[in-house]
Order: sequence, then C-alpha cells, then structure tokens
Amino acid sequence: MLGLGAGAAAAVSLAGCGHTGSDGSTPAGGSRPGAGEGPASPKPKPKPTATVRPIGDGSTSFTGKQPHQPGRPVPLKPGQTPPQFVVFSWDGAGEVGNGLFPRFLDLAKQYGASMTFFLSGIYLLPESKKRLYDPPNNPRGASDIGYLTDAHIKDTLRNLRRAWLEGHEIGTHFNGHFCAGSGSVGTWTPKQWRDEIEQAKSFVKEWRTNSGWTDVESLPFDYDKELVGGRTPCLLGQDQLLPTARELGWRYDASSPGGRQVWPSKKQGIWDLPLQQIPFPGRSFEVLSMDYNMLANQSLNSTNAPAHNYPGWREQSAQAYISGFQRAYETNRAPFFVGNHFEQWNGGIYMDAVEEALKHIARAKEKGGDVRIVSFRQFCDWLDVQKPEMLDRLRTLDVGQEPSGGWQAFTRDLAGNASTEAADPA
Repeated sequence: MLGLGAGAAAAVSLAGCGHTGSDGSTPAGGSRPGAGEGPASPKPKPKPTATVRPIGDGSTSFTGKQPHQPGRPVPLKPGQTPPQFVVFSWDGAGEVGNGLFPRFLDLAKQYGASMTFFLSGIYLLPESKKRLYDPPNNPRGASDIGYLTDAHIKDTLRNLRRAWLEGHEIGTHFNGHFCAGSGSVGTWTPKQWRDEIEQAKSFVKEWRTNSGWTDVESLPFDYDKELVGGRTPCLLGQDQLLPTARELGWRYDASSPGGRQVWPSKKQGIWDLPLQQIPFPGRSFEVLSMDYNMLANQSLNSTNAPAHNYPGWREQSAQAYISGFQRAYETNRAPFFVGNHFEQWNGGIYMDAVEEALKHIARAKEKGGDVRIVSFRQFCDWLDVQKPEMLDRLRTLDVGQEPSGGWQAFTRDLAGNASTEAADPA
C-alpha cells in the first residue's frame, strides 16, 4: 500500500462532500434554493412512433439501441497488451446555467470520448414538490444539496437527453447527499438504500407528472434498464449499499474511497471501481482522483483562496491527473478513474485541469496508443468478456509495475508456472 500523508487522508474523508463554493455552486452541480430562473425554449412532448415509445407518463421513452456505442468487446488474446481504459465521471450531473455540462459534452464529442454522469435524482424534482422526497433518517423534503430552479431542471433534462444520445451513461448519485450526523448515508441499511434508489428512479421516471411540463422532450431511455451503477455521496455507505445493488442487478459501484491504480475485482458480486490515489506534484503524498480532493489539499475551501494561487493550483491539478494516467499507461495498464463535479471552485481551475488532462489523454490515443475513454458501463462490458485467468494475471501487477518480460510474454502463457513469473517485480 502506498504511503499517504495527513493531507491525503483528509482529502479521502472529504471526497465529494456537499459544500458550497465561493461562487455559491454546489459540488454536485446544484443551485441554491431561491436562485433565479432563466428562459427555456419550449419543445414538443414526444408522441408514439415506430421508433419512440413513451414509458409511463412520458418522462422517459424507449428509442431503441443507444447510439455511438463501441463494437462488441472481445477477450484479450495471448501475447496482447491490454487497452488503457480511462473513465471520466460526474457527480450530480446538474446544469445550473454555468455551461459546464454542455462544455464537457462538446469536448467528449470532439475527442470521441464516452463518460458516466451520476445524476442526483432530486435535480429533476421541482422544489415546490420537494416533500415528495422522504429520505431515510432525515426530515421529509430535506436535502444537503440545493434543489434546482425550474429553468435549471429543464436545462439538465436537455443535457441528459443529449448525453445519452451521444453515447454516454446515466448512473445515479442518489438524492439528498447526506454526509454527516445521524442521517448520514454512512448509517443507512440495505433496505434504506433500496428506498433511496427507488425514489431516485421515480424522480427520473416521473418528472413530467411532478412538474406538469408538456413542452420538454422526454428522456430517450428506459431508466430501469439504463441504471446499472452509481457513486454514493462522500463515498460513504458502500458495504450496506452493495447487497441492494446486487439484488437490483447492478453491475458496478464507484463508491469505494482510496482505491489504488491496479486492476479491479468484484466485491459482493459487483465490480468495485473506486476513485484512485494518484501522484500529487510537489507533494510527498498522493491525492484522490477527484476535483474536491484537489481543492481540499490546496485551499481547504474556495471561500478565501487568494486568486494569485489559481494558476499554480490549476497546473498542479492537471499534472496530477496526467501523472495518474501516464503511470498506468506506461506500466500496468490499470484503468484510470476520474471523478468530478460541475463546479467553479477557485475560479473554475479544476474544470480547466480536467479539460487539459482529457486533451492530453486524447493525444496519446491519437498517436496510436490503444487508449479508450469510456463509461463505467462500457468498461464493465469489456471486463465481463475477459477470461478469469487473464484478469487474475493482470491483478498481480502492483501500482506502477511493468509486466515482467514485457506484455507479450506476460499475457502469452497462462498455464504452468505463469503465476510465479507474474509475481516477479518489474
């Protein structure tokens, strides 16, 4: 296990917390209650056609196979180097008028990337209907992130629709983002997690009923089938969530904190795909691969952070992501997971850092490297077709460890004394 300094430990415990930034944004992309609304262009309610079939009240619809998906995955062949998988994911996935959701959709389209958007269910619930939300161990209607304005809900719906049609995954960040006290998600039972999930799904599947809007297009997917994974608020409560996730047929969970850059395994029958400890330039410890943890280690919060530090912090954050990618790409090829929020902390430097990292990774792909920027679900598709013995072999490589004898020898022979050879340090 790589050693961590006190700063990194603090960052892990704070990952994804629902604090507000200096601009008043919330880390999951929410707006504060009472924020002003902007105009939204009316769009027609979908009608049944040969290719579009409304589901329920028409909040969602069946539109056929999702566009822009990669070809069917195949098992690694003996002697083959594994691809370098990279997953960018977004907690909350709410658009609050800052343009960050469409900004990263545009970048993904430009560079042929797929991403995962972990939607907070209450971001589709009008604040006037907030008492429809009955969170476990908390008062009815309570939430530690703000409800969105009606205009921002419409913006979020529009961007979610675009995201799915452009090949991205819509997961869940659940609802009220409770991280502290007796109502914290860290105290919830499997039964309470199931209740929270069912509510999150209902807010997606019934936004039209809850809002009364008929001038917004439906979401183009069946959420019961689309939802196969999520990330818990503040990375808390995974152990109690997993039994419910397994019963619901989920394929993965991205809630584990403090993961390492090694090949993943399953936990309670679910792929465990954690945020990872990555190099933090200029520091003796590593940092979790999430914007909030960069913030926590640079300025603790964005309220009184001096602006003259922004350029240095921006570059430090970008290089942390790039270093994490390069370490995996040049050694064990472990998948690289990045988690973020649509936020503008410290002048938006973390969004710029993510963009710089995405462009760096895309350049590696353009130079002929087998780099695949995918969603969590697409990565699971690849994992699920691999031979168990091949995945076992890949898991023998530690962080930053190159395969002994090179990739061709490492993956060629899985019989005999291969396990002994694989355990040799690079």
